[in-house]
Amino acid sequence: MFSAIKRILIGHPLKSYELGEQKINKTKALAILSSDALSSVAYGPEQILIVLVTIGVSAFWYSIPIAIGVLILLTALILSYRQIIFAYPGGGGAYVVSKSNLGVNPGLIAGGSLLVDYILTVAVSVSAGTDAITSAFPTLHNFTVEIAVVFVIFITLLNLRGVTESASVLAYPVYLFVLALFILIGVGIYNIVTGGVSPQLHTPVGTPVVGISLFILLKAFASGSSALTGVEAISNAIPNFKDPAPKNAAKTLTMMGILLAILLSGIVILAYYYGIAPKAEVTVVSQIAEEIFGRNFMYFFIQGTTALILILAANTGYSAFPLLAVNLAKDKFIPRMFLIRGDRLGYSNGIIILGMASIILILAFNAETEHLIPLYAVGVFVPFTLSQTGMMVKWIREKPEGWIPRFIINTTGAFISLIVTLMFFITKFQQVWSILVFLPIIILIFHRIRKHYEAVGEQLRIANRTPVVPIEGNVIIVPVAGITNVVENTLNYAKSLHPDQIIAVYVAFEREDEKKFEEKWKEWQPDIRLVTLHSHYRSIINPLTKFVDTVEHKASESNYKVTVFIPQFIPKNSWENILHNQSSLLISSFLLYRRNVIVTTVPYRLKK
Repeated sequence: MFSAIKRILIGHPLKSYELGEQKINKTKALAILSSDALSSVAYGPEQILIVLVTIGVSAFWYSIPIAIGVLILLTALILSYRQIIFAYPGGGGAYVVSKSNLGVNPGLIAGGSLLVDYILTVAVSVSAGTDAITSAFPTLHNFTVEIAVVFVIFITLLNLRGVTESASVLAYPVYLFVLALFILIGVGIYNIVTGGVSPQLHTPVGTPVVGISLFILLKAFASGSSALTGVEAISNAIPNFKDPAPKNAAKTLTMMGILLAILLSGIVILAYYYGIAPKAEVTVVSQIAEEIFGRNFMYFFIQGTTALILILAANTGYSAFPLLAVNLAKDKFIPRMFLIRGDRLGYSNGIIILGMASIILILAFNAETEHLIPLYAVGVFVPFTLSQTGMMVKWIREKPEGWIPRFIINTTGAFISLIVTLMFFITKFQQVWSILVFLPIIILIFHRIRKHYEAVGEQLRIANRTPVVPIEGNVIIVPVAGITNVVENTLNYAKSLHPDQIIAVYVAFEREDEKKFEEKWKEWQPDIRLVTLHSHYRSIINPLTKFVDTVEHKASESNYKVTVFIPQFIPKNSWENILHNQSSLLISSFLLYRRNVIVTTVPYRLKK
């Protein structure tokens, strides 16, 4: 039944040689890997105005030079990540760059930041999109959390079906959003050029503003830079591209940068000329659309596609998180299960873990994750800063031909990214302080996991094996709960191995039961030694483990091995297991950790 449901939800398994068919072209990649960055134009310009409005509407003209600063940073990031794509075509982005050039710990800081950031990407994007839906349909407001969770489950299942399938479905809403904003910007600029917008709606550029300061401008710049979240996703997901992967990834990154620059500039210009001020209940994009089109079809088309892309921005996390996890798992910093491809050839464990973590975050914050946006932005700009700095070190160390212009690009990007990061910490410390706590914890966990894998590898390596002491004999212990076919099957199997001794162990709760069982056993299996243990506290595990330890201690003195054969019957239908006590599994789980005891389950399969 489980297999049938699985087939319906994620489709039939794909063969390994079909992996090439799961690679995506530039058109689909632009949609699924740029959705996070492109969706940020829905709130990036608004973040600038929210800071400037504290001075007054007369300060809104500063949004133009601030937006230019954001575009300069965007240009530096795009050029830098193009270099990263060609220098590190295996993917991994900021993690691989930082680890290779700055050291393991800077790499882990970048990798850990991005892992958490991709979880925040899903939670914040889905919650923001859900808010847009409940704003249009207020009756759904009480079901915000449920709607957000359903969207996460839907996107998770879509990604479990494979990269190609998810890209085919998600490409249309992303391109519709781009089309809608192009129409909005085009019509808006046409109205401005033709004199359809009153000059009284905005303060002329260059107007002196009382109370403005460098700190306010830097704060507005840092807030507006939140529009650049998601830029790094393509460099993490290079293996998802069709060959030649690096070239296709670089072209996709460039196109994303161009689209993001046009949309961001357009929204900032329209907001300035139309005199739009941020409001708690209405977004800046919504106000611009209403001013230009009124509340007609185009307005609802823009709002609808905006809500869709905010939700689908979560898919960037699903595309980049599993591949970043693969790079960390290859270096043994996170569990190796993240290296396993699922039925549809995607890294399904990474996809499932991301979905579950996002749902937990949505439930914990009741789908009200607006105050996580600064933490979300810091989680991106820390890796931005580290990756740019790593590339600087790479050029200085290697000095390839034409390295100086590249070094200047990375230096510019690193400097601006560092300023943005510091501004977030200075101006929004109450919202981002937690990153100073969880990053050291994450790095400690990474190192502990790697230490475990290294210890396991050292012990499993044949070259380092300790001299093997020959086994002189074998003692088999069989825990029995009664005189049944299951026990008889186990005893017959034990006898067939011709051990030195077989000991049946019965744990009794009552003295009368103990005597009765001993009498029946003498009649049934007189040649098998029976040991009865009385349990005062009705526990099977404690008396049994103590007895096994005692036998093992005596056996080890003569180089004998102790093997525990656990009888277990297997119902015909798997669901019937819930109707029975799983005492055999419990015994097995306890004895597995006994250093010199071998545990074997002997199944007896029921036929009806």
